[in-house]
Amino acid sequence: MTTKLKWGILGAARVNERLLPAIVSAKNSQLVAIGSRRAGAAKAILDKYAPDATGVTCYDDMDSLINDSNVQAVYCPMANEEHAEWALKAINAGKHILIEKPMTTKLADIDKIEAAAKAKGVKVMEGFMYRFHPQHAKIKALVDSGLIGDVLSCRASFSFLMPPARMYRINRSMANGGGALWDIGPYAIHALRWCFGGGDAPAEPNNVVAYGKLNEHGADVVASGVLDFGPDAQGRARFGQFDVSFERSRKAEYELIGDKGWIKCHNMWSYPTDDPVISWEAGGKSETLVLPKANHFNLEIEHFSDCVLNDKAPLLTFEDAKGNCRAIEMVIAALKDQ
Repeated sequence: MTTKLKWGILGAARVNERLLPAIVSAKNSQLVAIGSRRAGAAKAILDKYAPDATGVTCYDDMDSLINDSNVQAVYCPMANEEHAEWALKAINAGKHILIEKPMTTKLADIDKIEAAAKAKGVKVMEGFMYRFHPQHAKIKALVDSGLIGDVLSCRASFSFLMPPARMYRINRSMANGGGALWDIGPYAIHALRWCFGGGDAPAEPNNVVAYGKLNEHGADVVASGVLDFGPDAQGRARFGQFDVSFERSRKAEYELIGDKGWIKCHNMWSYPTDDPVISWEAGGKSETLVLPKANHFNLEIEHFSDCVLNDKAPLLTFEDAKGNCRAIEMVIAALKDQ
């Protein structure tokens, strides 16, 4: 019988609509606890998203979950600015932890989490579920084949219309974890770094130019900009363009442009019921590929559980988390200077 990692969930965040069923259905994981500061909320999301799950303890506080000896790993989908506090609590209690992106909103906090994880001997990973969808491995294979030549430009666009029920995402300043850049921005920045890095070793930008629209709380509701990744070996410029917004229709795409052609991922947030679509054009030829359906949340959980159970290094490293945080900090600094 396959050994299963015993999971607890900190908080009743909306993302549990995807993550909670993923933990329940993953072949090497078992959901054993949920904790929330809101009375009855843990039980409510369990009943809503996994009504047939059994053996799950629901707490009306989160310290009880962290101190539950039955919990081996924790998923943390708390508010962005709370990630560091609760990650350190979980790590110090000896729990492995998957932290929903962004890992933290301060670079120094990632250093603290890394040090604590090493001291306690636990696994930690930033939760970028998209990296586990097979469509991105296909794109990497096409790039590695030389289809579009050298990647010189990338574009990432992420947006959705902010409904009234989710205004809590922009009710505080960027400095306090609010706004689009800390919400959907991590996907855009991570995608650009991944595209220029050629796969599992993301590239880092040298400079940033950015513009945005801030609300009365100092949170960005729209942000666009260009990241300068420096010249390639032949001295050609490499720029990454991003656009994130809470005022526009749903969009989650990225595109790589080389000196011989281009490749586009049409939906980085593909649901398990969606047909993933990528397209390319190069050398006078073009093709649209419809790939097999996949659940990237499920694959993310199975990956992290495998890393814990078999002592493997997670795909997404601390260095990657630091690079993404650093790049977002550069964008925010550029917005303040506009």
